[in-house]
Amino acid sequence: MLREQTIGVEAEPSAAEAAEHQRLDALDRLDAVDAPRNESFDRIARLIQTIFEVPIALVTVIDAHRQLYKACIGLNIEQVERRDTICRMTIQQEGPMIISDTLADPNFATHPHVTGGLKVRFYAGASLRTPDGHNIGTVCAIDTKPRSFSERQTRVLAELADMTVEYIALRQLASIDALTGALTRRAFRESGERAIALAQRHKHNLSLIALDIDHFKRVNDSFGHAAGDQVLAAVASACAANLRQSDVFGRIGGEEFAIILPHTHRSGALEVAEKLRAAIAGTEFRLGGEPCQITASFGVSTLDIATTDVDGLLANADAALYQAKAEGRNRVIGWRPQPSPESHARRRVLKAGQIHFNRRMSTVDCTVRTLSEEGAGLDLSSSYGLPEKFNLMIRSDGIDRPCRIVSQTERHVEVEFC
Repeated sequence: MLREQTIGVEAEPSAAEAAEHQRLDALDRLDAVDAPRNESFDRIARLIQTIFEVPIALVTVIDAHRQLYKACIGLNIEQVERRDTICRMTIQQEGPMIISDTLADPNFATHPHVTGGLKVRFYAGASLRTPDGHNIGTVCAIDTKPRSFSERQTRVLAELADMTVEYIALRQLASIDALTGALTRRAFRESGERAIALAQRHKHNLSLIALDIDHFKRVNDSFGHAAGDQVLAAVASACAANLRQSDVFGRIGGEEFAIILPHTHRSGALEVAEKLRAAIAGTEFRLGGEPCQITASFGVSTLDIATTDVDGLLANADAALYQAKAEGRNRVIGWRPQPSPESHARRRVLKAGQIHFNRRMSTVDCTVRTLSEEGAGLDLSSSYGLPEKFNLMIRSDGIDRPCRIVSQTERHVEVEFC
């Protein structure tokens, strides 16, 4: 258990905070945040655009601090801050939210997406509602001019939302990622747990490698998603060609892969990771008719007395991976366990967090992705301007702790508690 400091934190979370904690748990169980872009999401967005004849169609999920676009027609963005979205209002109600003319609605007339560059004048959104009643995201039809929306159209939009939730649930049953041939996240975790159980039973070494393609967003933005898919498939192929048959290779996020290495100690895993790094960097890519080098950053972790499951190994490897990115990318970093015998393993989580600094007058929303006694990994819309030291508050757990940044990228910080 984390030692708790409850400075400025209520003894019990409010009803709204408890409901948000449960919503994030549902989002985490469905693995929807890290789910790769998929043709099925794109197909639903195309249906929305065609059926309702709108220029903008979205399929989104919403975590603690941002809205992530799983499919997006009419906009060239991947995520926005949750507080700036209209969809944050949609997930607060049970039925669809229809705004025929945003400028005529006092709740939205001054919204930045209405008055700013997007010029949203019509909005129709339906929540992605899980069977246990949690709204994890939205499907949206958006126009830049006012329009009416019939009851029949509203029902159709709600049906498309239900279809999206069913697809997300069905996706968990798949074992092979169709694009790369790697195991899906769920199948990787199941195979990894079996490998760990064997390692523990027979007392042999086991390590995990996490890798993330560097600047992958630039590939999609510059050359399109088809080129991005080409890069993903080629990187997966380069990895598979350099792994043993006994190794477990999975795609666990959009551009993130992981590998379980049975019978492999830390130094051996670092050697394998370096071999994979060189193989990816040495692969010839031609994007848009021009040669292009693709690289990846790597984090390595090893089974030990504190880290005994796949989530713990992934959390440690992710922390090392983000350090590799912070130090310049295209490199391998190994996780170093804390020397204290009381150290606890990191675990992967999905929790709402707040960063407080400037005597608590400045607040930044974040999503806590990994957590342990010693530190945490935080996703945020931008890490620019964060001080080296701040307080991290996790209301659902009653935690408020001073911490300092140990590594930092554009949208992620690794911190240790002071």
